[in-house]
Amino acid sequence: MSDTTHDGALATSTPPSVDAGLTPAQLATKYGLSVSGARPGLFEYVRQIWGRRHFIMAFSRAKLLAQYSQAKLGQVWQVATPLLNAVVYWLIFGVILGIGKDMPKDVYVPFLVMGIFVFTFTQSSVMAGVRAISGNLGLVRALHFPRATLPISFSLQQLQQLLYSMIVVFGVAAAFGNYPKLSWLLVVPTLVLQFVFNVGLAMIFARMGSKTPDLAQLMPFVMRTWMYASGVMFPIATVLKDRPAWIADLLLWNPAAIYMDLIRFALIDEYASSNLPPHVWAFAVGWAVVIGLGGFIYFWKAEERYGRG
Repeated sequence: MSDTTHDGALATSTPPSVDAGLTPAQLATKYGLSVSGARPGLFEYVRQIWGRRHFIMAFSRAKLLAQYSQAKLGQVWQVATPLLNAVVYWLIFGVILGIGKDMPKDVYVPFLVMGIFVFTFTQSSVMAGVRAISGNLGLVRALHFPRATLPISFSLQQLQQLLYSMIVVFGVAAAFGNYPKLSWLLVVPTLVLQFVFNVGLAMIFARMGSKTPDLAQLMPFVMRTWMYASGVMFPIATVLKDRPAWIADLLLWNPAAIYMDLIRFALIDEYASSNLPPHVWAFAVGWAVVIGLGGFIYFWKAEERYGRG
């Protein structure tokens, strides 16, 4: 039977909706809807990052080229900056303070140069990671993409810069009587492990820096302390020979020292395995896996919060 309105007009009854009674979550599931900006699953997140690998490469190259675009010498500063740092540290620690007096000159100079260049790789990755989100909020808020591509891109930029610098490192090694041999091939797995470690560390500080921009002002002091504690300018075991053994062991096992010492062992003939801590390769792999994987998961956990608030 049809219904009539108060003025006698015929009205038809509206059939109930098929979606009546469904909760918002059920409606979203039914029609394939998802929350805007929601964090994807871990494996889906990895797939998305892999799908943007070309962007990561292009972005890192663009940042590298733009880094010294205003300087007349341009990309020469990629090599000149750490090399000048090495000269300054050599004058202060090697000549004035005589830190390397227990090492022959043809060993101490490449020892110092390699320490500066390798540590700078980690230092620059961390400093770039701190600002990866907070320094690119316009990009983060304007486009939808896996935010992990930013710290990965910045770490890749630092790797490319180090590869340019390795030409100088090899030149310094050869200039002081260390000529190419099979052990030089150990540089490749060492830098791969250090890169994985750096990416994880950059992601940790990218998440921390996204909520605490002032962290970028504190990090130079943290990195300087880490540099002095990692034996960049001096052999840890020699300088701390009169201290309790556990102090030297603790410093030798820190990741920055491990990756530096592996590069020195590979390139300096007189830098024997006795200068390395026990199980050095196990520690090198362990640091890369723990910090690399842990940093990635830690960053992914806050994916939906970057650029908000």
